[in-house]
Amino acid sequence: MIPIRDTAPCYNKPWVTWGLIVLCTSIFIAMKLMPFELSYRLINQYGMVPLRYENPQWGINFGLPFDYYLSFLTNLFLHASWGHLIVNMWFLWIFADNVEDRMGRLPFLVFYLLCGIFASVLQWYFDPMLDIPVVGASGAIAGVLAAYFFLYPFERVILWMPLFFFLPIVIHVPAIAFLGLWVILQLHDATTSIVMKNTMVDVAWWAHIGGFIAGSLLYRLFVKKPPIE
Repeated sequence: MIPIRDTAPCYNKPWVTWGLIVLCTSIFIAMKLMPFELSYRLINQYGMVPLRYENPQWGINFGLPFDYYLSFLTNLFLHASWGHLIVNMWFLWIFADNVEDRMGRLPFLVFYLLCGIFASVLQWYFDPMLDIPVVGASGAIAGVLAAYFFLYPFERVILWMPLFFFLPIVIHVPAIAFLGLWVILQLHDATTSIVMKNTMVDVAWWAHIGGFIAGSLLYRLFVKKPPIE
C-alpha cells in the first residue's frame, strides 16, 4: 500500500515542510557527489552512532571525538540511500503540510526537531552497542504522523495498491486506520528485534516509535489556539 495523497485541506503554504524536503535532498545529493572517503567520514561523524556515546573511548579510537550529542540532531538530515530518502520525503510531503498548517511555521519546526531528537534518544537507549550510524528523518516524521493521527483521524488517505503491477487499485481509508496500522507494524518489528537477538536489523524501529510517542505527547502544546469570539 503506497499513500498517494490525503484529503485534509491546507490553507497556508507549508514553507517549512518544503524547506526540510529541499534541505534533506540537497545534503543527500551533495554527499553522493563527494569522494567516498569524505562522505563515509561525514556520515559517521554526523550520524548518531550509539556506541560512540556508550563508550567514548571507542569513538576516539575510531576517529570520532565526543561531540556533546550533536549527532542526535544532525542525523535527522542524513539518509542512507535513494529509497530511504524518497520514502521519508514522500511521507513528509503528504502529511506534514497539514500539521504545519495547524501549528504555524516556527512551532512546527521546533516540534519536528524535538520529535526527531527524542526518536534518536530512544534508539540509543534500546540499542546502545550499535556501532553503525543511525541516520534519517523518519523519527521526526513519525512525530508528524502522530500529530496527524490525532488532528485528522477521519480524513481520508488515498492508497495505491499495485496488484501484480498491471492491476492498480486505489482505495480511500481513514487516516486513523492507515497510521494505526503503521504504528502496529513498527511495534512488531521493534519488539521482534529485541526478542530475536540474531535478527539482522537495518531499520531504526525504536526511532520510529520514539518519534510517534513524542509527537503524541507534544502536539497539543504546538497547535495554534483558535481565536476567542
